Amino acid sequence: MMNKTLATRPSITVAAVAERDGRFLMVEEYAADRLVINQPAGHLEPHEDILSAVAREALEETGWRFRPEFLLGVYLWEHPSQTHSYLRLAFAGQVFDHDPARPLDEGIVHALWLTPEELSARGEQLRSPLVLRCVEDYLSGERYPLSLVKSYVGSGRP
Repeated sequence: MMNKTLATRPSITVAAVAERDGRFLMVEEYAADRLVINQPAGHLEPHEDILSAVAREALEETGWRFRPEFLLGVYLWEHPSQTHSYLRLAFAGQVFDHDPARPLDEGIVHALWLTPEELSARGEQLRSPLVLRCVEDYLSGERYPLSLVKSYVGSGRP
């Protein structure tokens, strides 16, 4: 029997999708003792607004500063084990001001730039199906204004 509490209370994550010259910024990281490919992504931290979270995750995982330009999509994914589900807010934007000497988050092996074809060829290594789906949505022209994203953190007042 599936644990309905976990399925109805997903972890909130943010992901950065950055494209440069037909290649997408990815990270190779360890997750559950497995080397996987993912966008720079991570969990929303307490008292953190959503757009700051995606910029922070990109910097911590790649050494690149990320400026979100639009919302790519909101994705709900349930892990095949049915013990975890994730609500991913994916943002596309530009990276700039790279610091190659910056230490990367624990578990991150390195950042790399992959074409959609290279990413697709590494299907078994993708952390989740959302990795390729976000790139596909970006390439198909999905674009939503950042004004859709509202964060009321700290004071609790708009």
